[in-house]
Amino acid sequence: MIPDLEPRPVWAHFSRLCEIPRSSLHEAAVKEHLVNWARSNGIESRTDSAGNLVLKKPGLGPHGVILQGHLDMVCQANSGAGHDFLKDAIHPVVRDGWLIAENTTLGADNGIGVALALSVLEDRTLIHPPVEVLLTVNEESGMDGARGLSPGTLEGKWLINLDTEEWGHFYLGCAGGVDVEISNEYPVEKVPQGHSTLKIELSGLLGGHSGIDIHLGRGNAILLLSEFLSAIPADFGLLELSGGTARNAIPREAQALVCLPEERADCIGSFAAEWNEKLKERFPLENPLLCVKTSGPVENHCLPPLHGRRLVEYLARAKNGASTMSADFPGVVETSDNLGVMTFSEGKFFTNFNVRSLRDECANSLAEEIAATAKSKDFRATISGGYPGWRPDPSSRLLETCRQAYLREFGKEASLQVIHAGLECGLFASSHPRLEMISFGPDIRGAHAPGERVEIASVEKCWRLLNAVLRSLCP
Repeated sequence: MIPDLEPRPVWAHFSRLCEIPRSSLHEAAVKEHLVNWARSNGIESRTDSAGNLVLKKPGLGPHGVILQGHLDMVCQANSGAGHDFLKDAIHPVVRDGWLIAENTTLGADNGIGVALALSVLEDRTLIHPPVEVLLTVNEESGMDGARGLSPGTLEGKWLINLDTEEWGHFYLGCAGGVDVEISNEYPVEKVPQGHSTLKIELSGLLGGHSGIDIHLGRGNAILLLSEFLSAIPADFGLLELSGGTARNAIPREAQALVCLPEERADCIGSFAAEWNEKLKERFPLENPLLCVKTSGPVENHCLPPLHGRRLVEYLARAKNGASTMSADFPGVVETSDNLGVMTFSEGKFFTNFNVRSLRDECANSLAEEIAATAKSKDFRATISGGYPGWRPDPSSRLLETCRQAYLREFGKEASLQVIHAGLECGLFASSHPRLEMISFGPDIRGAHAPGERVEIASVEKCWRLLNAVLRSLCP
């Protein structure tokens, strides 16, 4: 359980969310909990055709406000943590003013937003307009809930998205995105006689959110392991290759299973030691470590050296990271891509590039470029899962109301910003084009990676601001 923190209702809800596994596509248990909670508190609830949960509470005035978050979380754990995200609770601890999950993701993205919205529904002393709480499903792996929201589902005039992660900023726009899936199948052969099988692991990288952290220059484990393999001074057969666990997280770990002639296998350990020194120089803020282990004899089949080297060279040279920066918002990435997930086994290869841009045409252009490069090297390429960005509306009444509320509560102006991440607001703008929208949230660091944390004081500030904004929206 989370210790007694303020505001207590928000932390009580978040504590309960931590106890319920809620990975993407596995939100049934948390929805059941919330439906039962709503029933016991006299709050109207329903589930729409896309699986989203809508909770409603009456209020003052003719125009309602929608508080929006998503139920699922990114599930990442350190090697050896032994955490089963389908069964195990998250166990956060308080440290230096932050709530942190030490070996897993915390789920503050977007559990804190959900807890804030639930606390509004629960508190009978608040002054507010009619409130709808929209809790979407499968945001992290496809935005399916927002994508499937039918026109007319929402009745409110204003929507407050509670899914951004830097306190003191109002977000007015976000990146859109699209996925590029690359695949191929290869003929394989039995591991030759006289070959040793080695397992090569790369770990110790920080990872992070593939949108908001993509410009920080953090190591991508898939690319770095592929660089190492392509530089091995010997022919090798490739049995297995894998890295990353989520399309929207920078890969922290990658593994390969290779076979080499016995007389050449011994040199790989010393070669890896040289690479470790180079990696430490390239990524001084991380702790990259290449580890080579003897795997023993195997009966598997391998990809012959020529095909294996071509595959890892393609991955090592793949486009990845920030491509351009925004001319309108200093310090914000405009267009990027993340090589997030990759697998190769028994001759079957698959990888995913998650492309983002503040300009939809730029996201589509980069996706086409990645697909064309792959096709030129005889891979299959599919572009799918596109979702629109959210364009700023600096003239909205909701924005002005939020700015004035922030100024009254905290004595200074909030920053106006866009975010290089995929909020669901772009999809809401498509299904409900008359909505005025804004997004804000507490300080969250390390989202989508183990060690994710949320600043406790900023959650209390979010609660104050949300109350103030709701009061101001009343007639």
